[in-house]
Formats: sequence, structure tokens, C-alpha cells
Amino acid sequence: MQLTQEHRALYESVKSFVEQELNPHVADWERAGIWPAHEVLRKMGALGLLGITKPSAYGGQGLDYSYQLMFAQALGHCRCGGVPMGIGVQTDMATPALARFGSHELRKEYLEPAIRGEQVVSIAVSEAGAGSDVAGIKTTARRDGGDYVINGSKMWITNGTQSDWACTLVNTSEGKPHLNKSLIIVPLDARGVERQTKLDKLGMRSSDTAMIFFDEVRVPVRNLIGQEGAGFTYQMLQFQEERLFGAASGIDGLVNLIDETIAYTGQRQAFGQSLLDNQYVHFRLAELRTEVEALRALTYQTTEEYLRGEQSPLQIAMLASMCKLKVGRVSREVTDACLQFWGGQGFMWDNPAARAYRDTRLISIGGGADEVMLGIIAKAMNILPRKKKPAA
Repeated sequence: MQLTQEHRALYESVKSFVEQELNPHVADWERAGIWPAHEVLRKMGALGLLGITKPSAYGGQGLDYSYQLMFAQALGHCRCGGVPMGIGVQTDMATPALARFGSHELRKEYLEPAIRGEQVVSIAVSEAGAGSDVAGIKTTARRDGGDYVINGSKMWITNGTQSDWACTLVNTSEGKPHLNKSLIIVPLDARGVERQTKLDKLGMRSSDTAMIFFDEVRVPVRNLIGQEGAGFTYQMLQFQEERLFGAASGIDGLVNLIDETIAYTGQRQAFGQSLLDNQYVHFRLAELRTEVEALRALTYQTTEEYLRGEQSPLQIAMLASMCKLKVGRVSREVTDACLQFWGGQGFMWDNPAARAYRDTRLISIGGGADEVMLGIIAKAMNILPRKKKPAA
């Protein structure tokens, strides 16, 4: 992927925003267990950062996904994982289907204010019994006159206590599980919505995560995104960009953690020399940086192939799944090794290695677990186990 001056300018702009507007407050937000989403997103919206790939007719910049990748990578300079995740939900999870398939009226009502940062949004797909298994969701929406009536619950909803609305995946019929689902915009101040449960997480502490209940919640039929029954397909389509976003947003944070660990081990003395003087330590740090650069190369290559449009959807899904798998695995390796080199200091709650260790563990779970990524990759390689013939 060739980076232009425009790519670099966007990257520097986002990095500057992170360093000036986010990092000075991260410690407070981590302790509070929530970030001021409306305040931060309004600032980002004023800078044009929330609609980089969205249509210009609705306030976006209309750029290709390589620019969004630079946005995601620059967010990696944030000194926690929770805030970039909350921002990524706004830009790359809750709004892509609306931008692509929503009616003009729906995009005017909901997409435009999200791009301006005037509304905070969530993606409501996962349920207590259906995380990576999207087809297994149980929440329903039945037609009643001009409304859908929604019943069920959603689990692990990022931005969930602050969101103005959620792009919600529901079952709109009793047909086949891949053909009976729809995406519906649900205002979260609607009667019957309950979302007081803020979940207490291992990491991503500055990101508020809610369990949301729907009890006979009425929303107008016009809040349907695209076609009824196409929700599963829409959700699968946007997973590729979501996984690229996750991979890109991990790169610079890992580089920064390695650099901080180099600085710390260089000044920490043990047995008459700095820790960094030990061959094992500096060789291991060199190895870790090599792994991060391999992640960068794979992510850039996949983005280029995605934009070129010459590969089949299955091949793109395979590459994006490799990126998602790689960032999770590399993050676990880097943060664990760096924490070890910080010694007892690394076991302190506010230590950068400790925070990264906690935050990045989610990567191998959320947005499709590692095992799901491996299944997609194996399918593209045509090496899935063959079904056994029934015994005679």
C-alpha cells in the first residue's frame, strides 16, 4: 500500500489529537471506568475525523479505506485500548451498514449526526449465548402495523451506557438463520429499553460496556437498514473493515510499548549492568519488533488487495482474518514479554505494560474469536474436515 502525503497528513492530525486531547485524561478515565464519549466525539466530528470513508452527501469525506486505516493506526498512540475501541465502534462498526444500505431519510436522521459527533452510537449484535456465533442470536422483532416490536437482550455493548442509538441485529422471521436477520436502528431512549448494567471488565476500563434489555420496544419500520432478512449479510460484509481497523490500531501501540520497555531496561540496573545489556533481552525485543512489522506488512497488503477488488470475497475474508488473528497473537506475545522485562514494576496496575496486557487480551476474543478466524482461513484454504459418512 503506497502512502501519499495526504495519508501522512491525516495520520499526523489524528496522532496530534490523541496526544493533546486523549492521553492527558486517560488515567482519569481509566479510574472512572468511562470516557466522555459525547465530548470527545464532538471534537473529532468538528475535525472531520468520524466520516473519512462515509459519503460526502452526509458530511463524510468519501475517501477510500486506506485513509481509514491511517486513522486507526494513529489511534494506536492512545495510552489505553478502551477509548480507541469506543471510537472504532462509532466509525467502523455501528455506521458502515447504515452508510452503505440505509435509506436517504435514515442516513439524514442518524448517519449525519454520528459523523458530526453529535450522537454516540453502538453496534448491538452479541448476546450472552451468541458472541462469535452471530447466527445464534435470539433477539426478535415482529411487525405490528408501522412498527417493529423488539424483545431480547444484547451483551458486551461498547459505548452502551452513553449511546443515543444502536445498530441492532434481530431476527425478523423464523426462517434460516442466515436469511432471517435484519439490522434496525433502535433509539436507546425508547420506552422498554433498559441499560443500567455497566459491565466490570478485566481491561478496556475506560470504555463503558453495557448489557441492554429490550422489552416490547417499538421502533418505526422505516428504521430498517436496507432489506429485511439481509442483516446477517450486511454484518458479514463490514467485518472485513472492522478486522482491518483492529489490526491497524494495534501496530503503533505495540511499537510504543517496545520503545518504553527499551528505555526502562536500559536504565534499570541488575547484577552490575543494565537489563538491556543482556543479550536475551535485546534479542527478544528485536524479535518482538520484527513481529510487529510483519503485522504491519500483512495489514497494508490486505488493505491494498481489498481496495484493488481483484480477489474473491473469500480470499479477502481470509486475509482480513489473518490480520485479526495476527494482531491478537502478536499483542499477547509483546505485552507478556514486555511486562516480564519490567519485573515487579510491570505488575503494578497503572504500569503501561500491565494496562496493555489487560486491554489487548480482548483482541483474540471480540469481533470474532481466534478460533473463528482460523476456521475462516481453513475454509479459504479448502482444508476443513470432511463430514464423516454415516455408519451403514
